[in-house]
Amino acid sequence: MNLPFAESSEQNKSVIFDAIKSFLQGDVLEIGSGTGQHAVFFAGQLPQLNWQTSEVESNLPGIEAWIRHSELTNLLPPIALDVLGRWPERQFDTVYSANCFHIMGEAAVAKCFEGVGACLKEDGFLAVYGPFNYAGNFTSESNARFDAMLKARDPESGIKDFEWLDQIAAKQNLRLLEDIAMPENNRSLIWQKRT
Repeated sequence: MNLPFAESSEQNKSVIFDAIKSFLQGDVLEIGSGTGQHAVFFAGQLPQLNWQTSEVESNLPGIEAWIRHSELTNLLPPIALDVLGRWPERQFDTVYSANCFHIMGEAAVAKCFEGVGACLKEDGFLAVYGPFNYAGNFTSESNARFDAMLKARDPESGIKDFEWLDQIAAKQNLRLLEDIAMPENNRSLIWQKRT
């Protein structure tokens, strides 16, 4: 079977899982599931989860192929989700997203936090993985080069400032619990919804 494959997803799935596994519980919504590799790996490690993948419409067939190939019963069929559009009406215990915020513009990231605020249960967790700036500064030269490459392709994209993310998270009653250093100058940020 010809499955879509992202080398970076294969390389980082174990280290991300180890960092955030204690925050993955119950019904999980993954925003921007990409190829579906993380969903298959994480759901396989924690069979007690119900994992809901989501992506833009064009990427759904690849995720469906991974889910069929995995034969996991706790992986739900993927749903189409544009963060600027309509969000699922159901509630989730955890929302997870990897390597999405630097691809989105600021308006999309802000709408993403609004969507998470609406669909995340009280005391639920938001886990976000990727590169982030602190106090307006890049954490490495490689991140600065990566940001320049992103902006050359799409001026709206780019590495976001942690402080800005935390500010808009707070508007959705999301309180930062953990800021975990990860390999390759990435971070795992964990918020919890507390009203």
